[in-house]
Amino acid sequence: MLMTRQPYARQFYPGDCKAQIEHFLKDYAVPEEPAKAVGGIVPHAGWVFSGAVAAKVFKCLSVKAVPDTFILLGAVHTWKPRGNSIYSRGSWTTPLGDVKVDEDAAEKLLDALAGDVIEDPDAHEGEHSLEVQLPFIKYLCPDAKIVPIAIPPDEITHITGKKIGEAASQMGKKIVVVGTTDLTHYGDAYGFAPFGYGSNAKKQMEESDARIIKLALMMRSGDIRKEAQKSHNACGSGALAATVAAAKAMGAEKGYLLQYTTSHDVMPEGEFEMAVGYAGILF
Repeated sequence: MLMTRQPYARQFYPGDCKAQIEHFLKDYAVPEEPAKAVGGIVPHAGWVFSGAVAAKVFKCLSVKAVPDTFILLGAVHTWKPRGNSIYSRGSWTTPLGDVKVDEDAAEKLLDALAGDVIEDPDAHEGEHSLEVQLPFIKYLCPDAKIVPIAIPPDEITHITGKKIGEAASQMGKKIVVVGTTDLTHYGDAYGFAPFGYGSNAKKQMEESDARIIKLALMMRSGDIRKEAQKSHNACGSGALAATVAAAKAMGAEKGYLLQYTTSHDVMPEGEFEMAVGYAGILF
């Protein structure tokens, strides 16, 4: 039976997706560097906050890589994944049409990473981090396929990512690896406000985000999870570390920060008390 994953988190990207993407990318010029791209990092908050950041990454990949397949490495916000979990068959429904799973690539990844990943579509139920990316892919790369993988943050995610990159490089098709994480979740609502409030607190939050961004740009995948554990500055540290390692295995030498912002920058409300950080990175 053909599996078709239905949208779960439409509240994260309500309304006309096509019009919103066009708005996000209005007047956006794709940068010259890097000349080619093998992957990226995108946020996964509500589009009103982070959609413009994600759109820039996908636009650059559509131009610089023209992918056949996106290997998507997702942050995990639910209890369901029993490990690194591939959704290996069928398709995912988006408001712009279905996106097919690259079943051949998924099978090859399951073979190449036997013991490191499992086939478990149920792990993707109730999870929004990859779902919110799919309209960008469908709009910018309408014929591209996907391999969604949930990546919980464990101590060997960078090793798993390296294996994913090595396997992708051997598949004989144009593949990119895109991982998703948001950065610091700051404020009483998140139970994390070590710097207090006001402009100085915002500055310290941004400095904390800058540390983990720097690790990604320097391709230091093995240090990302520890930094996230210490500083609480990434909710998808597993996906971030794995993507950095995969991109390095696919030939990337460094990352390029396309944009950094926070929810407070996008929608400021009085004195700084809470925010979430977002980064768009290209490899």
